[in-house]
Amino acid sequence: MAADKQNEAKVSPADENKENLPDGGLGLEILQIIKESQQQHGLRHGDYQRYRGYCSRRLRRLRKTLGFKMGNRHKFVGKKITVEMLSDNRYLLLVLMEAERAWSYAMQLKQEANTEPRKRFHLLARLRKAAKHSEKLEKLCESPRVDAKTKLEAQAYTAYLTGMVEFELQEWKQAMEAFNKCKTIYEKLASAFTEDLAVLYRQRVDEISPNIRYCAYNIGDQNAINDLMQMRLTGGGGGMMAEKLEALITQARTKQAATMSEVEWRGRTVPVKIDKARVFLLGLADNEAAIAQAANEETKEHLYETLLAECRDTIQAVKEELKTEAKQRERSSDADSGKVSNLQYLHSYLTYIKLCTLVKRNESMAHTLQAKLKEPEVDENKRGPRPQDLIRLYDIILQSLAELSTLQGLEDDHTFQKEVSLKTLVYKAYRCFFIAQSYVLVKKWSEALVLYERVLKYAKEVQSKAKSFNNSLKDLPDVQELIAEVSAEKYSLQAAAILDTDEIVEVPQQQVKDNTPLCDHLENFRLDPTLVGKQPNLVQFPPDFQPIPCKPLFFDLALNHVAFPPLDDKVEQKGKGGLTGYIKGIFGFGS
Repeated sequence: MAADKQNEAKVSPADENKENLPDGGLGLEILQIIKESQQQHGLRHGDYQRYRGYCSRRLRRLRKTLGFKMGNRHKFVGKKITVEMLSDNRYLLLVLMEAERAWSYAMQLKQEANTEPRKRFHLLARLRKAAKHSEKLEKLCESPRVDAKTKLEAQAYTAYLTGMVEFELQEWKQAMEAFNKCKTIYEKLASAFTEDLAVLYRQRVDEISPNIRYCAYNIGDQNAINDLMQMRLTGGGGGMMAEKLEALITQARTKQAATMSEVEWRGRTVPVKIDKARVFLLGLADNEAAIAQAANEETKEHLYETLLAECRDTIQAVKEELKTEAKQRERSSDADSGKVSNLQYLHSYLTYIKLCTLVKRNESMAHTLQAKLKEPEVDENKRGPRPQDLIRLYDIILQSLAELSTLQGLEDDHTFQKEVSLKTLVYKAYRCFFIAQSYVLVKKWSEALVLYERVLKYAKEVQSKAKSFNNSLKDLPDVQELIAEVSAEKYSLQAAAILDTDEIVEVPQQQVKDNTPLCDHLENFRLDPTLVGKQPNLVQFPPDFQPIPCKPLFFDLALNHVAFPPLDDKVEQKGKGGLTGYIKGIFGFGS
């Protein structure tokens, strides 16, 4: 936060003190100012609260610079900017910042309204406040002191905020009219000015185009849904429109789901009674078509993630129904426990869709990495893709295929099991190929050659088994291309191995390092650079232990055999004193 304030102190005065135009008119680059401010102060990361704080601080600086204070710290005195006061373009900037502050607060509340619906009322109030400030800005720009470009930008800005208010209120016709007015003005401005400004205007047009299509659909234009779906493929319509678009697609599928009652898979017809499963299965073909038509890899990855998330939610809903069905089976005594139920078979079908989607997504990522792997490295410091990254992807693919073979209800389907085993061989071959390439990078020629032979073994086995599965395995990678690539790599590997063995590597003569300290070879001259270093080897410390004679121990062994002379005459004999001695003893006499 302190760094933000320092940046504001460096940048803001230049913006706040823009000179008037040479022809005497006031000018303000409205769209450019708000875009730069938003990108530099939080909106690059969706932090509307930070941007709102910036708008408040900038308003305070502007009022202080212009001497346009609202009273003092004890009393508030409201002031309004009038046309007569427009001697400086910073008065227009002041109104613009008020509108931006209210708009950013509304967008902050929109994020919080997902968990606290009551905040939607406050959101609408702040959006209306922003539109009110923009209308005030437009009226000020009607003055003859303001140039024509600023007038047009103010009208477009007002139309944009008015359209946002009507959009939130679901007044589709009024919102569409406002957005169309905004779009028309920005398109005219883009065609009339330099390329730098035209880029900003076109970006704003691209932002509001999804809103216009969404309004048209809600008004009743059924053709607009195709435009919205195409916009989803190209990755357009972020933020507020992304949520609206997903809700619209779900709503359309829900209407169609009422007519769907069953699904057929691998020769078995299964009734679909769960609404969530109906909606998902209806949209499956559309999702797969959208992935096939995706404009770039980023959009394709996003669509894959969306499809997988929907599939997981549907599987969870089916699991809940399975728990209820299991309890009912326990209560009924005549239940057929050997046959897979329709609900369990539907669960297997949804799991099959999820696993196949995982395989396709990882295969798509592997193709992208392979293309990058063949490109020359531009920056040596930047880590590029490596064969180990592809090995991880093919490991995940093989794990998904292993789960496919264990699906309930398909254990006796020999055709399905053969298809899965054949796919496993194909991806094992590719995994083995990239393991070999990783060994080539570390010059382990023999290991790499053995792995290339294993790749050829897998590929030939696939070719021999794939004759009866031409239709069902058409989406698999072509093993013939892999065989040709492995053959070329084998020759390159053999040549590299021969060149590596023929290279004469000059091994420098290693100096025998003598750890003998200096004090032990004073009579011999020797150049030892470590003696002038930080840790010279002068003496050995701690010194080695040396043997010394130990102190003798004496044991008196003859003591037990010595006969000592009697000492009875030396010992005092204790006589008998009688009563007199007893009394003397009591009173201490004779002691």
